[in-house]
Amino acid sequence: MNGPEIHISFAPGLGLFVAARHRAGGSVVATDGVSTLGHVVESLGVPLTEAGRLLVDGRPVTPAHIPAAGEHVRVLGVERPQPVPGAPLRFLLDVHLGTLARRLRLLGVDAAYESEDIGDAALARRSAEERRVMLSRDRGLLRRRELWAGAYVYSDRPDDQLRDVLERFAPPLAPWKRCTACNGPLTDADKDAVREQLEQGTQRTYDVFARCTECGRVYWRGAHHARLEAIVEDALREFGGAAA
Repeated sequence: MNGPEIHISFAPGLGLFVAARHRAGGSVVATDGVSTLGHVVESLGVPLTEAGRLLVDGRPVTPAHIPAAGEHVRVLGVERPQPVPGAPLRFLLDVHLGTLARRLRLLGVDAAYESEDIGDAALARRSAEERRVMLSRDRGLLRRRELWAGAYVYSDRPDDQLRDVLERFAPPLAPWKRCTACNGPLTDADKDAVREQLEQGTQRTYDVFARCTECGRVYWRGAHHARLEAIVEDALREFGGAAA
């Protein structure tokens, strides 16, 4: 770009997206005089899903603003908790976030998940069609214009990923109410009604069951329940809500 020059700086939390020269103290950037500020921000590496308020000489502007020579631009991080107006808060996760999807479902959060790589275009379309917040570590996917809404998942550790999403969006928590396999709602199930789906040892040992109303999977408090209960208790203690 060889047009008007602007001075641009980014909030510290956005530093991982931009080159070192654009971090502390900001830098001078040449624009083309016609591209929007949103385009400039993304061209420097920051998906607009991660940009909060855009300030030009101290006043807020929209991503559609056309930068003029000499302007000082400040790109802030997203507000936390981040409001998502226009639809119930629901998520869509890409193929790399299966563990996060299961943990969100464990907490009763509506989290659709693609277990196969269907491509960025298809994921973006589904986000728009179902009005789901796209969760991904793929910056290119989060820059697609078709997305309804999106958010970058900052960690590759499931514990930190879950904490990040819960802190950022503050979804209502209703543990043990959603199928971790397919995201469908769970309902109490009579033991006799699910007996044919149980191993002999499970039939002898357990009496309380739930079943997914969509895929039919049966749940009980088995060997892994203590580990799952710890995830639930930690989330409720840190982010509120009440166990159902």
